[in-house]
Amino acid sequence: MTKNFSFIGILSLIFAMFIWASSFIALKAAMQDVGPFTVIFLRMIIASLCFVYFIKSFLKYDFSKKDIKFILLLALFEPCLYFVFESKALQFTTASQAGMITSLMPIITAMAAGYFLKEIITKQIIFGSLIAMSGAIWLSLQGSSSFDAPNPLLGNFLELLAMICGAGYTITARYLSDKYSALFMTAIQVFIGAIFFTPLFLYEYFTSEIHISMKSFLWIAYLGVVVTLAGYGLYNYALTKIEASKAAIFVYLIPVFTLILAYFVLNEKLSILEFVACFVILLGVFISEFSISWFRKRR
Repeated sequence: MTKNFSFIGILSLIFAMFIWASSFIALKAAMQDVGPFTVIFLRMIIASLCFVYFIKSFLKYDFSKKDIKFILLLALFEPCLYFVFESKALQFTTASQAGMITSLMPIITAMAAGYFLKEIITKQIIFGSLIAMSGAIWLSLQGSSSFDAPNPLLGNFLELLAMICGAGYTITARYLSDKYSALFMTAIQVFIGAIFFTPLFLYEYFTSEIHISMKSFLWIAYLGVVVTLAGYGLYNYALTKIEASKAAIFVYLIPVFTLILAYFVLNEKLSILEFVACFVILLGVFISEFSISWFRKRR
């Protein structure tokens, strides 16, 4: 039975990573017509409507004060701060470069797990982290300015901040998964997210012109239903079956999926030097992944 659950958890993570990779494409496309906070707010509203039916079932939980603090922390990490940083990042950099920066999330998560969950951090993880970090810096410096990516260095830095929030979300979600279902955690994230982004949406509404085309609306609907509902639902479900440090490793798949999708959907291309920088990042995260697996097998 455990193996079946592990297999289901792995499949859930793979599909979640593919869906999250597509969010870079969808967000970049939607923001061509609509401001970033308007996109996120509408995304949260659409996702919230999907959970209204389940509110009654959520009331069965016995919420302690400590749990409430962690629930609020969960939503603060993601979607609140995460989407603030990521939406602004995609205004300055390309979807493919932002996708590559996500390679650093497993490393950040491993470090956080070592500190908060007392997991052992090996020398291989540290070595791999340094390689991946150098690749990320190189990728940022190689990024050239364009109409769609006016400041890649700033955009990639904002995406790095989003990854730090993502690591905090993973650690917190893993803690809450012992008591709360994946459905509840996903729902509370979008409910709080809708409230958080309301004033930001109103500010954007009154200070800029908003013209929502059918194309941008469909992208926003995709973000709200597929990316938020299915993506976070699958990831939160996987965290009930797999440890946080193991689940974070699957984030390595996002850059690969993002590059493929950006090539076919947005017609984005990377230079040879940017491909080399991407390889350096993947080499670093592969070393970190291998060291974790090797260490556990040796034990």
